Amino acid sequence: MNKTDLISKIAETSGLSKKDSEKALEATLDSITQALAAGDKVQIVGFGIFDVKQRAPRIGRNPKTKEAINIPETKIPQFKPGKALREVIAK
Repeated sequence: MNKTDLISKIAETSGLSKKDSEKALEATLDSITQALAAGDKVQIVGFGIFDVKQRAPRIGRNPKTKEAINIPETKIPQFKPGKALREVIAK
């Protein structure tokens, strides 16, 4: 399912127009993105938790030259599914 399919499904399920569904989806995604960028955790009960994980710096290797490369610390988004979502998927 891509973004267009998701917008169509939201419109079909909610009774909203496709334009309104797209606005709602964009607002939701923007809100989650802004919260994560600010370092906040976003918890949607029954669905899951969006969080930011800190990766420590490490040394990697260039597979071609076998040269050591310093990989700096970085922040990455993380999603942990909620219990209800895990149960639905497991069926």
